[in-house]
Amino acid sequence: MTLSVLDLFTIGIGPSSSHTVGPMRAAGMFAASLDATGDLRGVDRVSVDLYGSLGATGRGHGTEGAILVGLEGAAPETVEPAEMAARVAHIRQHHRLCLGGRHEIGFDPELDLRFHPRQVLPAHSNGLTLTAWSGERQVTAVTMYSIGGGFVVDEHDLALGGAADLDVPHPFDSAGELLRWCRLEGASVAQIMARNEDAARPRQQTEDQLRRIWAVMQGCVSRGCEAEGVLPGALRVARRAPRLHQDLLAIAGGGGSASDTLSAVDWLTVYAIAVNEENAAGGRVVTAPTNGAAGIIPAVLHYYWHFCPGADEDGVIRFLLAAAAIGIIIKEHASISGADVGCQGEVGSACAMAAAGLTEVLGGTPEQVENAAEIGLEHNLGLTCDPVGGLVQVPCIERNAVAAVKAVTASRLALRGDGTHRVSLDQAVETLRQTGADMSVKYKETSTGGLAVNVIEC
Repeated sequence: MTLSVLDLFTIGIGPSSSHTVGPMRAAGMFAASLDATGDLRGVDRVSVDLYGSLGATGRGHGTEGAILVGLEGAAPETVEPAEMAARVAHIRQHHRLCLGGRHEIGFDPELDLRFHPRQVLPAHSNGLTLTAWSGERQVTAVTMYSIGGGFVVDEHDLALGGAADLDVPHPFDSAGELLRWCRLEGASVAQIMARNEDAARPRQQTEDQLRRIWAVMQGCVSRGCEAEGVLPGALRVARRAPRLHQDLLAIAGGGGSASDTLSAVDWLTVYAIAVNEENAAGGRVVTAPTNGAAGIIPAVLHYYWHFCPGADEDGVIRFLLAAAAIGIIIKEHASISGADVGCQGEVGSACAMAAAGLTEVLGGTPEQVENAAEIGLEHNLGLTCDPVGGLVQVPCIERNAVAAVKAVTASRLALRGDGTHRVSLDQAVETLRQTGADMSVKYKETSTGGLAVNVIEC
């Protein structure tokens, strides 16, 4: 086991885990390495080259600003979105940045940050090279890859984001192995995950961080339901969550919700849209497991919290642990990156994770949890990633809402059965991998196919 629940759920900013969070981390790692080697003070210029999907849709995904503040030492977990925007504007105006937060250098984004959309590096479609210069002398150059979900690896290690191997009591490399441990131990999926997490840190620390993640999710939904206006970018997409939220409150206040059997579906939609509009605006979100699919798990968790009797914080923790177990299997055997396998890897994985988490907290057996995850993933296979204008807005925002409803449906189907089913989760994950390998590159977060070329941007 190399991945943790705290790897699958991280606090960051929008609009993209692979194009915003990952590049910010890569730039920060680069600046920190210069400081560690003693080269920082001798550097007077840095250049950054973005390849493949980063080059194709980086502008719409906020990659430039993420790299600029990352070079100054900012981290996605702690950077304030408003302060980030002000800092980026200052760098663009004055052509100066403070490398690593300690050493001021010249940096002209128009010259020193270059986009190469037609050139794909061999290891992954989200590649970037950072080079430090002293005059005309190259001090060092590092190539890194943002492989989805905010994970960053260098050119020498593409295994699992550089995560250290953990000696866990119940290692599993597939859904089949996870179910075997559950049967042997008489334990739930969440219990197996919790015991494995104990190898990394005290149980209380894990639970405290998961509570913090839940609090950030709740805050994101609240802000998204209040923020009026238009999302950034040329599409001029109007925020819909505030109006939808007010409409539902008015219906509930008038006593109409009791007669509407689909009220919960409407609320699921609002929760997901609120999160993804905040993400599109560059706000604070939880990568779950990616930013492009960040609304699905929070929406289903809010459904659990507001519509399921007996919901409590212990249930939220168990939900996230069970969801992470499924996310780990998908990431290790396929991908959660839209640039790698299309949106089936982002929305598909989040839908499967949400379905598993909900089934866990509603009393499902491990077999039913696995069944729910398989249903959620199977019915997203083949989903392309074709963001219009390179923005995480159309079709991404609505797609999260639809997938949240699909996750609840998958859970309810699984809970109505006994856990036996024809297609296993492992087979669905392998199909995801194969489909991604066969998928044309124009449907993998390049904005060169699908809706991106059939919808007029303005």
